[in-house]
Amino acid sequence: MTPNDPRSLEPADVIPANAGENSADSRPVDPAPDLVELLKKAETEVADLRDAWLRARADADNTRKQAQADIAKTYKYAIEKFAEDLLPVKDALEQTLAAENVTPETLKSGAELTLKSLQAAFGRAQISEIDPIGERFDPHRHQAMMTVESREPPNTVVTVYQKGYLINDRVLRPALVAVAKSASQEDESSSAGCGASTSGGR
Repeated sequence: MTPNDPRSLEPADVIPANAGENSADSRPVDPAPDLVELLKKAETEVADLRDAWLRARADADNTRKQAQADIAKTYKYAIEKFAEDLLPVKDALEQTLAAENVTPETLKSGAELTLKSLQAAFGRAQISEIDPIGERFDPHRHQAMMTVESREPPNTVVTVYQKGYLINDRVLRPALVAVAKSASQEDESSSAGCGASTSGGR
């Protein structure tokens, strides 16, 4: 073969006609446009989340402030209804004191009516009496002033010196009471008395 013979060309020297096109298509694609779009989308989502968080925070603050205002109003006016119920009691007392030439029977009748009004006001305010005569001594509701000899079982309330009061289930004031002695207390008292008598005889 001669140098000018096309068949004399080696395979490495043969360049395909579409070699340039394949070379252009094989270049890497630029990822920058996709990253910019993703970044913008992320920024939008962050802004939306921040706006939602700020709104939720504002709503929570408003709810808290409203709750505090409601609680303050409740404390301020909680006694309003009870005070309103006490006004007729005060009116009755003032009318009784202003009356002239009043007989003891009239005073007693007026006092009884006034007491009924007061008891009604107490009932509407859920205030109840503690009058434990004949009941077992309860240290949470009763205050023992003394122990006394009695035919009642030990630790029984035998005398009420002053009534106590509850508001709902909470003690406003314990009842002042006297409680029956137990047998051991009576024996101790007797022993102490005997000892004192012996000492005096010596």
